[in-house]
Amino acid sequence: MNYRRLTPSMSLLLVFEAAARHESYARAAEELSLSQSAISRQVQTLEAQLGISLFRREGRTVRLTDVGRRYFIDLGAALGRIRSATLQAMSRQSGGGTLNLATLPTFGSKWLLPHLHGFYQAQPGVTMHIHSRIGDIDFDSAEIDAAITVGAGDWPGLTAHRLYHEFLVAVASPQALQQAGQAAASPDWAGQQVLLTVASNRQAWSEWFTHYRLDHRQMRIGPSFELTSHLIQAVLAGMGVGLVPRVLVEEEMARGELHVVGDAIPSQRSYYLVYPERNATLPALAAFRQWLLATCAEG
Repeated sequence: MNYRRLTPSMSLLLVFEAAARHESYARAAEELSLSQSAISRQVQTLEAQLGISLFRREGRTVRLTDVGRRYFIDLGAALGRIRSATLQAMSRQSGGGTLNLATLPTFGSKWLLPHLHGFYQAQPGVTMHIHSRIGDIDFDSAEIDAAITVGAGDWPGLTAHRLYHEFLVAVASPQALQQAGQAAASPDWAGQQVLLTVASNRQAWSEWFTHYRLDHRQMRIGPSFELTSHLIQAVLAGMGVGLVPRVLVEEEMARGELHVVGDAIPSQRSYYLVYPERNATLPALAAFRQWLLATCAEG
């Protein structure tokens, strides 16, 4: 076997990866600052070198073949490892480095950013880029080093550090209580209101009703929101009662803008710092991990 055939040039691979990700020569050309004809020629060169068809031409569009799609997935993982290795080398040379961190949007604005000044004071040589993400993160295709997320801790192939357990509180606006003639909110009263939910945690109200032994049949599930911050705004506007992580509404509770209904209840989820094992020795990530775990332990 000719090993040269098995190791195409990086320029060919980068062109194919961009064209495959977009399934468009035009968008790949725009991303790489090349002409569309140059993208087409380099893809054809790669196909000839490998002896396989990576794309099907359908008029003016291109679609990955089954072989091409599998090659794209495997190549994306390999390029991710190359980028990570390069970043590690650059970080060790500079003594600080850069960290690309994904975080849940509301957690980022409500908890992480207010605390982050402590990290920068301890690690002034580290530059951190914050990316808002909801749901699972593909560390092979996204240029993300680590993520703060919430779940049950089951992320195969990733290292996960538990930060703290999630506690949920039901909250209502003072105006809603006033309109209902309530001096204080009770679980029985809240159970009869329109219940606002976060799309990623729809079962939360069921857990809350079970905790207070309320009849699940009386649940009036209302609008759901992708972002917890949007749900909080909806509660402030009097749209209903919301069930949210306590850590994300502490300011509103302290200012009297939201009233807590009942006690905080433990959810089935916890907050975690997660990352691929290959990123574990990144100097910037190691510094952030140490600070984050210590800060959460103190809190």
